[in-house]
Parts: sequence; C-alpha cells; structure tokens
Amino acid sequence: MSDGPTDDTTLSERWLTVPDLVDLLGVTPGRIHRLFEQRTLLPARVDGVLRVPSEFLDGAEPLPELRGTLIVLGDNGFSDDEAVRWMLSEEPALGTSPIAALRAGRKAEVRRVAQSLL
Repeated sequence: MSDGPTDDTTLSERWLTVPDLVDLLGVTPGRIHRLFEQRTLLPARVDGVLRVPSEFLDGAEPLPELRGTLIVLGDNGFSDDEAVRWMLSEEPALGTSPIAALRAGRKAEVRRVAQSLL
C-alpha cells in the first residue's frame, strides 16, 4: 500500500470532480460528500483535487456493489487513496482489476480477496 495520493491518472478512463458528480447525479455537493462519508463512492486525491473514477458509477448512479467492498478495504486499514488505487489496479488473484470484476458480477470473489489483504 502506498502512502501518497493517487497520482497515476491512467488508472481510470475518466476522473470526475465533485462538480462533475453534482451535474451527473443531479444532487448537491453536500450529498456527494455524504456519499463519500458513507463509502457509497470513494474519492482519491488526483493532482491535488478530490476525484472519483468514472468506473465507480453505473450510469448516473454509484455502482451498488461498490460500497461493501470499500467498507472491507477501510476496515483493513486502507486509506481512501489506497482503496481507489487497489480497485483500479490489476489484482492477480482476480485476473483483472477489482472494479472490472465487480462490474462483471463477481462481488463475493472481490470481497473475499479484499478481506484477505492485510
């Protein structure tokens, strides 16, 4: 696990700022921050700005399967930046990135791998 912010902007196809999320989800900035606090969405600091990978969304909604996995990672001591980086990076135990596996319906497998990380 790295200590610094997520600085590899190539990990996501598109990074969304809070104003982007406000426009896309049609909610207030306060609601976006509550989604962060609830771990329904998780931002990372990219170039000094809080951003969310577009892969964390399913259309104009947070990916429903994401929250439980983010909670597991937080419980295992991952910072927000570390959790975002792990979700987007290739995970050998899954053969793909955790977010791609979640999107493919492999929620239980992703969470099992996340729980094994210490």
